[in-house]
Amino acid sequence: MNAVTYFQETLSELKLVRWPTRAQTVKLTIIVLAISLLMGVYIGALDLSFTKLVSLIIK
Repeated sequence: MNAVTYFQETLSELKLVRWPTRAQTVKLTIIVLAISLLMGVYIGALDLSFTKLVSLIIK
């Protein structure tokens, strides 16, 4: 398979892809950011809790 055939087939496959609408993209991006923020807060709280617990045990 040469490079020209490869790119022709790639373009033909990309035409078959059902791309999300702008509204779907924005909605899903907001969901991903919100979940990432919540997970960051959760993991940060766990880290702080374990740090405090270890410092109480070590003292």
